[in-house]
Amino acid sequence: MTDTLADRRRLLIATSAVGAAATAGVAVPLVASLTPSERARAAGAPVEVDIGKLAPGDMMTVEWRGKPVWILHRTDAMLASLEGNEADLVDPASAHPMQPAYAQNRHRAINPRYLVAVGICTHLGCSPSEKFGAGAASGLGADWPGGFLCPCHGSTFDLAGRVYLHKPAPDNLEVPPHKYLSDTRLIIGADDDAA
Repeated sequence: MTDTLADRRRLLIATSAVGAAATAGVAVPLVASLTPSERARAAGAPVEVDIGKLAPGDMMTVEWRGKPVWILHRTDAMLASLEGNEADLVDPASAHPMQPAYAQNRHRAINPRYLVAVGICTHLGCSPSEKFGAGAASGLGADWPGGFLCPCHGSTFDLAGRVYLHKPAPDNLEVPPHKYLSDTRLIIGADDDAA
């Protein structure tokens, strides 16, 4: 009878060991599948951009986290258009949390010359188009100072990405975290509080 009891114990231990090995064999690939892939990690990584050849009045688009990020090199006239239109804007002081604290100003920028903004309308996620030309030639009326137009539902934004009143978009365009590495190098997605 003791041999039968010993056999049962050995069988129980062997079965438990096989069960533990099978559980580990299933758990390891499952846990590995939950960690982000190299491609996913790269998609969320900061993006370094050379803005040295971006001429005044020109805009470039880079991708960060699957979103288009605009970098607009504003001219003196573009900067001047940001003054005096506060009464026509939803959030002229950028009080809503659509930008880091260091971009909570009229220009919504660290360096007033450059607007860095996510090119996605805050209404339904459409991509606005540039309407930099002022006046009637823009197709937006004689008093249009220049900015962006979301063609889907008609939201308009100034050249700081601030939304105009009485438009479908509830908020200004998002300003992503960013900082300058030099006068011509910008990193999007990392800011260390813009240090």
